[in-house]
Amino acid sequence: MIIDVFSDTICPWCFIGKRRLESALADRPAAAPLVRWRAFQLNPDMPPQGMERQLYLSRKFDGPGNAEVVYSRIRKTGLEADIAFNFQAIERTPNTVQSHRLIRYAGKEARQDELVEALFEAYFFEGRDIGDDEVLVDIAADSGLNGEAVRAFLAEDDMVAEVLAEDMAARKAGINGVPCFIFNGRNVLAGAQPPEVLIRMIDLALAEPDEDAV
Repeated sequence: MIIDVFSDTICPWCFIGKRRLESALADRPAAAPLVRWRAFQLNPDMPPQGMERQLYLSRKFDGPGNAEVVYSRIRKTGLEADIAFNFQAIERTPNTVQSHRLIRYAGKEARQDELVEALFEAYFFEGRDIGDDEVLVDIAADSGLNGEAVRAFLAEDDMVAEVLAEDMAARKAGINGVPCFIFNGRNVLAGAQPPEVLIRMIDLALAEPDEDAV
């Protein structure tokens, strides 16, 4: 079984979705899926250097009051998934192309899941700027990747086109929000759905032959 997860590294619902997927898979240990993390940018027009967090929230939510309403709900839902979001630690909202490139790189080393987890924790627990190459190098090294090799990779533009093309392909396929789970390339589940919903999709996928994803 193949599960493609379209996600962004600064998306709190994607972190929640990851936890819920893990919970569902724990209920179906025989599934043993190949989980592939795919690129989607919540802010495709974000400047390469990112943006000061409060300015970003003000623009996105039309004021800090509206942002607090949204994030209060996310905090509550996060706690239900054992995620203690620390939004106040975040000082910058980054451009996520570099982190998506690193996820693709980690896929070649069979370390995507460890890296995705580390990126979420670094951003949402520690407020680290995951748009900064040196921060990404540190996170990669802590995830078992070769730090110097990662530094050299990030300094070039390898896989930039692939990341942007994957993001665009997702939008053309009708994905306009994340997380979005695709099972065996055909059954789509949008949003950070509860584990029981994911379990039903896993059972459906297990009853079907594998098929490569979009």
